Amino acid sequence: MTLLIAAAAASVCTIIWYTSKKARELKIGTLCLMFWGASLMWLVDAVVEYLKDHESYFTPTASDMLNDAFLGLSVVVLGVIIWLVMLLISDPKDVIKNALKRKE
Repeated sequence: MTLLIAAAAASVCTIIWYTSKKARELKIGTLCLMFWGASLMWLVDAVVEYLKDHESYFTPTASDMLNDAFLGLSVVVLGVIIWLVMLLISDPKDVIKNALKRKE
């Protein structure tokens, strides 16, 4: 479930990055890389877990699926928060810089 959520977030983010010039200016490519990296990590985890458990890998319990869904959603939210902090620090459109100048 974590792999599906991360891959869906990466796909949506990549489509937005590819189709919008404004999104590229806001460094959404960094967010795409974070989500694709998480997807790759969980793909490797899934392969290793399948090699270890074989058939039981395809029959998870409901509680395991719920835990994986919460983990996937929390990683997506954390990735967005990290991207927002990076965006505020880099300030590509000088919004914060201009607001601070007006206060002075």
